[in-house]
Amino acid sequence: MKNLGILLSGRGSNFEAIADNVASGKLEAKIAVVVSNRADALGVESARRRGLNALVIPSKGVAREDHDRQVVAVLREHEVDLVCLAGYMRLLSPWFVQQFPNRILNIHPGLLPAFPGLDAQKQAFDYGVKVSGCTVHFVDENLDHGAILVQKVVPALDTDDEHTLAARILEQEHIAYSEGIRIVLEGKYRIEGRRVVKSKDAR
Repeated sequence: MKNLGILLSGRGSNFEAIADNVASGKLEAKIAVVVSNRADALGVESARRRGLNALVIPSKGVAREDHDRQVVAVLREHEVDLVCLAGYMRLLSPWFVQQFPNRILNIHPGLLPAFPGLDAQKQAFDYGVKVSGCTVHFVDENLDHGAILVQKVVPALDTDDEHTLAARILEQEHIAYSEGIRIVLEGKYRIEGRRVVKSKDAR
């Protein structure tokens, strides 16, 4: 069984969705460790309530690469096969990414390459889009840039504000992330340039 390492900075609702799918057997994996860069992250509390190994490695006042080295050491210690960013509010250094090539996933609350970075839902709403959604992608050295695994489309309704749109996108994030993780764990894909091509026998 493959080991997941979850990195988070906040409430960790995507982490909880992954943990629920692991607990129910929908995802055949083990959450080996949960790491937060913030001691007040609600996701840490949630992980500990679930009996998971949750650690805080504070990032405040620490050089990015020094902090990344501490996190990578913990991930290696727990023999993590796949790193999942779940609301991790730090840009990983190129060195970190090189330690886990095509083994770091992120979920973004927008249809990349549109609206990268922070507040993607507000960016999309303010732009007046008719559809938005979420993207599960591999992490590379650039922000919200790696090859795309899964996207879910969410219509932007005339009655929406940025908060209602964000809430509906989040529902789809919880579905999409586990789909993306399953594809990677099963290994039934290949990367051609920027394209992730699923094998014919992939679910």
